[in-house]
Amino acid sequence: MKPITVLIAEDHTVVREGFRKMLELEGDFKIVGEAQNGRQAVALAKKLRPEVVLMDIAMPLLNGLEATRQIHKDCPGAKVLMLSAHSDDAYVANAIESGARGFLLKQTSAHDVCRAVRVVQLGKTFFSPEVSRRLQHLDAQSNKPTGVLNKKREQLTSREMEVLQLIAEGKANKQTASELGIGIKTVEKHREHLMQKLDIHDTAGLTRYAISAGIIESSVQLTIV
Repeated sequence: MKPITVLIAEDHTVVREGFRKMLELEGDFKIVGEAQNGRQAVALAKKLRPEVVLMDIAMPLLNGLEATRQIHKDCPGAKVLMLSAHSDDAYVANAIESGARGFLLKQTSAHDVCRAVRVVQLGKTFFSPEVSRRLQHLDAQSNKPTGVLNKKREQLTSREMEVLQLIAEGKANKQTASELGIGIKTVEKHREHLMQKLDIHDTAGLTRYAISAGIIESSVQLTIV
């Protein structure tokens, strides 16, 4: 039987290696690549065309939510299985909205992780037991707790999402420009658009929004510039 091809996107080396060994022991998985940040995950997904992507939600440069959205658009055959240490409603709802086929807590058993990869590869969905219970409280329509956050997110372009994450990670305009390969004035323009669209007018506010929307985890936040 042909093995299921998997791309692992996780910025912590020990965790990434753990998932690799876990899957390789099963015999029916083939790890085709490993990514240390969201931007690398998108690039490898386009190049390697894996059937399943194990995607950490909080990664540097480009978070798992935006990386999933880009992969879903450019590589529709790849099924993304989101990984997180948190099961907050905002994280789960935003993962689903971005196109993820499942959501696993990092403390999920090895058996369930392997089972989840097999299930999403078939085009079905899979959620950790605790996440499944939380989903019962999320309205699929506009009444879900994260509705306001999602409406605001829908107004942002992919580039604006990238700039927002780098701002929230404490990057100055010059650093953001360097990371994205664009001019400082362009970064300033994106920053201005973000503040207008979100009706937030300072860096601290943008950072708080990024955390509340699950774009970054509070532990990822660095220095507010």
